[in-house]
Amino acid sequence: MHLSQLITTAAGAVGPRQAAGAGAITVDVSKTYQTIDGFGFSEAFQRAYNIYNLAEPKRSQLVDLLFNTTSGAGFSIVRNGIGSSPNSSNDWMNTIIPAGPASPSANATYVWDGKDSGQLWVSQQAVKYGVKTFYANAWSAPGFMKTNGKDSNGGSLCGVTNAKCSSGDWRQAYADYLVKYIQFYQQSGVNVTHLGFLNEPDFSTSYASMQSNGQQSADFIKVLYPTLQSAGLSSVAITCCDATGWTAQATMTRALKDAGVEDLIGVITSHPYTSAISGTQPTSRKVWESEYSDLSGSWSTAWYSGGSGSTGDGYTWANNIYTGLTSGNLSAYLWWVATQDKATNNNNNEKLILVDGGSYFVSKRLWAFAQYSRVVRPGAVRVGVSGAASLKLTAFVNADGTVAVVAINSGTAAAAVTVAGVKAAAAKAWITDGTNDMASVPATVAADGTVGGVSVPARGMASFVLTVAG
Repeated sequence: MHLSQLITTAAGAVGPRQAAGAGAITVDVSKTYQTIDGFGFSEAFQRAYNIYNLAEPKRSQLVDLLFNTTSGAGFSIVRNGIGSSPNSSNDWMNTIIPAGPASPSANATYVWDGKDSGQLWVSQQAVKYGVKTFYANAWSAPGFMKTNGKDSNGGSLCGVTNAKCSSGDWRQAYADYLVKYIQFYQQSGVNVTHLGFLNEPDFSTSYASMQSNGQQSADFIKVLYPTLQSAGLSSVAITCCDATGWTAQATMTRALKDAGVEDLIGVITSHPYTSAISGTQPTSRKVWESEYSDLSGSWSTAWYSGGSGSTGDGYTWANNIYTGLTSGNLSAYLWWVATQDKATNNNNNEKLILVDGGSYFVSKRLWAFAQYSRVVRPGAVRVGVSGAASLKLTAFVNADGTVAVVAINSGTAAAAVTVAGVKAAAAKAWITDGTNDMASVPATVAADGTVGGVSVPARGMASFVLTVAG
């Protein structure tokens, strides 16, 4: 059932509206917001090898945990890093042009290793699970295309405003480079759907990084867009700009609009590290939170640590996703890396899964994502929902006509809830808290289509999928 049909059904077929109560949740499909592209993660900087190098059956089990829509997290977006580094030392992502040409117009010799730091294999596994959204994102152009002559420590792309190089204007060569990367993936059975040419352009660091402001980004987009069109890749959406924080990205977004390239962009992308999501980005385009994690906390698998909680708790991340979807009107919410080992970055919380000693260990953060990603599928439209103040609620109409409702209980006691506003013919429900990992729980459907029989755990969450009566 399509959303328009569902609105008609909800208006005419539902019995008496449920009286307001502590556990009353009412969906309003007549109020519509953003369309959802999905939820995802990256395995950039060779993190993909954490999965690839596991012995079977652990390797297949971990892949299943990430992508299975009935027993795993059901992730629907994979973000891959486009390499620019001269080799694969440390955890670098290697360039596909290891020997730079003498000039921007000279023929480049591309080298494809068929691995892409392990990311291609992970992407191919995702395809098998039906994942269709692949975000290819460059941290930097190769060093020979930049003002500082290396892919690390910032520098700008030669040829954009205020970035002149004696070697010439490398914008077209960089656009061609990105197109070639997409084509290598196509040849390997993975269709890149989104392309980013920057990552944290307001930040310079010792690994791959390239600085850019809004005007400079627009200068390159004006070259990249027609290059994609000419290569038969018009379906690939350009993203910009993966700034370090919501405020920094808003500044870049305004500059992109002022430069007249907003219509050439498919998605505005941002990280919330230096400033949190607060309100919407100043754009008419879709908006993604394209990377976020707990960089400072030590490895933890906790759901809720008590008090105000911890930055690494699963409960904290359930709330972060909620804020992104409601305050930021996000169409996608992506974690940083899915896996990491103990040795990297002092075994911090930037991963969802710790891979160690030939096995893996799962944080509750993954299950916070699962409560959304499993039930809110690509193409879903967020709709209105209301209920008790202790419940943080989101509701969606999926492309298949089912209605998904996600509830986070901020209270200290379990909350028995009912869901009304659409007439359900059947319903499924799942809960996550300190002892449950998206555990299936029975839901009842009354004669008037109201769903009940489910309690949202204290400091926990519940997700519902309602099949609407036809």
